[in-house]
Amino acid sequence: MRKWILFIGIVTAFLCAMICSVHAQNELKSMKMNAGFITAKLKETKLFYTQVLKMEVVFENDFYLLLKVNDGTDQISFLLPNHESQLPLFQPAFAGKGAYLTMEVNHVDEVFREMKEMKIPIVITLRDEPWGDRHFAIVDPNGIGIDIVTYKPQN
Repeated sequence: MRKWILFIGIVTAFLCAMICSVHAQNELKSMKMNAGFITAKLKETKLFYTQVLKMEVVFENDFYLLLKVNDGTDQISFLLPNHESQLPLFQPAFAGKGAYLTMEVNHVDEVFREMKEMKIPIVITLRDEPWGDRHFAIVDPNGIGIDIVTYKPQN
């Protein structure tokens, strides 16, 4: 009898460990990423991302702005620098260089035409790359490069 109780205990512990492991793996698979930038230009940033890139405001307060792509789950956030609610890691402002975002669209030529009509400065004109990308680039009010691209399969 004691052997059966010990055996059942071991099997139960093993099954619990397996369930916990599967749960942890599923949590990592369901993880999503949100890029964040620290900037004093929250108003300009909100106008740019909502009017030019047609993103939606998910959350906003006096020191934080969270936006999402209008037909997806991708998000980007902006935070005022040196805000007392934030720890030192999240206080210095982004210096305006060394960051870019890539936005994949179905019809880059149409988006390029729309940007030109809105008189958005184009920093890299519409072009085809040897690896199959067709893209152009603009810059947001914070100096973040935005590469707008349609991926095409290579021949």
